[in-house]
Amino acid sequence: MATYVTHLECSACEKRHSPHQLVNVCDCGMPLLARYDLPAIRKLVKREDLRDREPSMWRYRELLPSPESSIVTLGEGFTPLLPARRLGKELGLSRLWIKDESANPTGSFKARGMAAAVTMARLLGARKLAVPSAGNAAGALAAYAGRAALEAHIFMPRDVPAANRQECEVAGAHVTLIDGLITDCGKVVAERKTVEGWFDVSTLKEPYRIEGKKTLGFELAEQLNWRLPDVVVYPTGGGTGLIGMWKAFDEMEQLGWIGPKRPKMVTVQAEGCAPIVRAFQEKRTRADPWVDAFTQAAGLRVPKALGDFIMLDILRRSHGAAIAVSDAEMVADVREIGEKEGLLMAPEGAATVGALKKLCRSGFVQTNDEVVLFNTATVLKYLHLFP
Repeated sequence: MATYVTHLECSACEKRHSPHQLVNVCDCGMPLLARYDLPAIRKLVKREDLRDREPSMWRYRELLPSPESSIVTLGEGFTPLLPARRLGKELGLSRLWIKDESANPTGSFKARGMAAAVTMARLLGARKLAVPSAGNAAGALAAYAGRAALEAHIFMPRDVPAANRQECEVAGAHVTLIDGLITDCGKVVAERKTVEGWFDVSTLKEPYRIEGKKTLGFELAEQLNWRLPDVVVYPTGGGTGLIGMWKAFDEMEQLGWIGPKRPKMVTVQAEGCAPIVRAFQEKRTRADPWVDAFTQAAGLRVPKALGDFIMLDILRRSHGAAIAVSDAEMVADVREIGEKEGLLMAPEGAATVGALKKLCRSGFVQTNDEVVLFNTATVLKYLHLFP
């Protein structure tokens, strides 16, 4: 299968880069986005053609960067979109859904991005990969690097959930624990990558994790019979999934698969680390780093995101919102969703439940709205919170 990537484009200055060589960010330091020959794909593929394809994210292969022969996969993607009837009834919502990403390999949505990133890194000649991670990205990199016979060098905060560290070690990764936050881990990778020969696959510091994550948007449309919901509520750390879905919506419209309607996009963060929420409320285009970040939801403990300006633009363009919830609310809602819907949501996913309750109380979400919550990982990585 041919690849339809034409170039990489800077998300800030729009400078073009070649997709045929290893690259991290633009010369200006901002994230790169893969662009495709969408007119050619539109002639080649109709949405009806997807019906008989494999139930994985690679069913959208023309809109992904790798030739089919080079794909590194563990069967990621096409996760369930489940009706949340009991929770919906309690909140007065008749069309409430939960997209359950815990069904992915390594138990989280990070599998999508790492499948694409590792695939392209290997294809373009990388042999050693490095990442700073608060947890789930590390486990995904370890697994996909193992699958691809590449070295994985992982830097994690020392207080990361034990399950995240253990899954990396089981998969043969080189794990280093750092006193500090994910940003401190990122500094170590940046300082050592050239000498060590590592290719940095940090969030938005290479072009292809976002390509894996955008398949969330493709699946959402396909599973809703090619419509988009009124509201998407998404837990946000680095924001790759939020940015990726918005990119997918634009690509699908250009392919004629959907119309111009977009959901209101809602970012959810922890009260102890909410830089995007604060910047949104202050009507700013960039977010200042969050000082002394703390939350038990490790995936939300990202004090500074490289793509903050992209996220804030999406929230405003979609007439969306940004909500912070407490750790206590997350833990309580993990139990509530377990009891009401049988889903084992990680605290990051459960944060969307607390946010939705606030959105319903404020009137932002109306009773006739169709709403999708995203559960990004399994609670099994957080059993220490439920002794």
